Amino acid sequence: MALQPKNVGILAMEVYFPRTCIQQEVLEAHDGASKGKYTIGLGQDCMAFCTDVEDVISMSLTAVSSLLEKYGVDPKQNGRLEVGGETVLDKSKSIKTFLMPIFEKCGNTDIEGVDSTNACYGGTAALFNCVNWVESSSWDGRYGLVVCTDSAVYAEGPARPTGGAAAIAMLIGPNAPISFESKLRASHMAHAYDFYKPDLASEYPVVDGKLSQTCYLMALDSCYKSLCDKYEKLEGKQFSVSDVDYFVFHSPYNKLVQKSFARLLFNDFLRSASSINESAKEKLAPFASLTSDESYQSRDLEKASQQVAKPFYDSKVQPSTLVPNQVGNMYTASIYAAFASLIHNKHSTLAGQRVMLFSYGSGLSSSMFSVRLNEVQLPFNLSNIASVMNISEKLKSRQEFPPEKFVETMKVMEHRYGGKDFVTSKDCSVLAPGTYYLTEVDSKYRRFYSKKASENGTLANGH
Repeated sequence: MALQPKNVGILAMEVYFPRTCIQQEVLEAHDGASKGKYTIGLGQDCMAFCTDVEDVISMSLTAVSSLLEKYGVDPKQNGRLEVGGETVLDKSKSIKTFLMPIFEKCGNTDIEGVDSTNACYGGTAALFNCVNWVESSSWDGRYGLVVCTDSAVYAEGPARPTGGAAAIAMLIGPNAPISFESKLRASHMAHAYDFYKPDLASEYPVVDGKLSQTCYLMALDSCYKSLCDKYEKLEGKQFSVSDVDYFVFHSPYNKLVQKSFARLLFNDFLRSASSINESAKEKLAPFASLTSDESYQSRDLEKASQQVAKPFYDSKVQPSTLVPNQVGNMYTASIYAAFASLIHNKHSTLAGQRVMLFSYGSGLSSSMFSVRLNEVQLPFNLSNIASVMNISEKLKSRQEFPPEKFVETMKVMEHRYGGKDFVTSKDCSVLAPGTYYLTEVDSKYRRFYSKKASENGTLANGH
């Protein structure tokens, strides 16, 4: 009988986002928005986007092949591959199937898993599936692999600056540097029309921004309350924000992350938790009698709780905000890009720390879950994960588009969405070596990809 795998979690991570981007300040001026609306109002600095040669499949191919290569993982060692995403390119064929050539090449077709879809939550569903598989009696001793991939685009108007694009690949197995505290997990699922994509002919969603924000905070409250209850049953003592070293949130835009963390402090105040000192109590006392619904709409509460949360926010949340702030909303990849930012910023001091993650997908599904960070051997240790992801270099080597060129690119993409029988520009001058790109979609809607030559001149064939 094989021993029960211990410390199951994330062994390795790779992050990919397009090099093409636009500064929010520049977009703000171009759109005629009031100064600071996107930068201060949304808390965003820059936004990545796909041109006609990139899509969720090419980004996933790049992230997966790069992860396997950089960590020296043999594709034969992979037994499960799950993809989370809401950017639909085919209503039947999973993105996972497009990634199979990487494994087929070495004769490995025995790989479980397909795609998980529900707005920004699909990646978390895929991750839970892989972690649960390794922890189960179905596990065959091989690695799991999770890919979160999305391109978030909006029609012209106030929602457009909340776009973004990325793919993140995560390798799952035992003895992980990022291990799951599986008993500390709580979910909130409900039926809501806050953001959805009913028009299959368009990539653009139907969004009720105000409702979406309320749903997010409501789900956060519900998950946090359940998680506190579970912790208290397990440990026999009260849980609060003080029991967690870092918090990571799904980030549609940074301003919502600030509000969300402040909301947790307000929850602690209502539960008389130890994280709330006398001065915080005084500031929050006037809001103690608000109903839940009133509390979601109260601007004064929002202001007061953010004031109380500020010192905590700077130490416990700020380190995870870099990539979401620079790349934008990556849907399923957002929360894991935030987590990657934390590893990038703090990898040398993370061992022994607890990180709490909150994942939200409109419509609505959400979970809060806890991971512990451990020091393990190369190649899967935290500092190697940080150096493989190489986030600073990736952010530095981007190319900023002027707003006119960005708008023009969005028009091309909108026109091509769901189309067939076209060849892309095949312009891969901006792409990093080793990046996959879309070359054509034929008359039967079949998509073909190539890989840009890596620095030593080798070229992978398209498939």
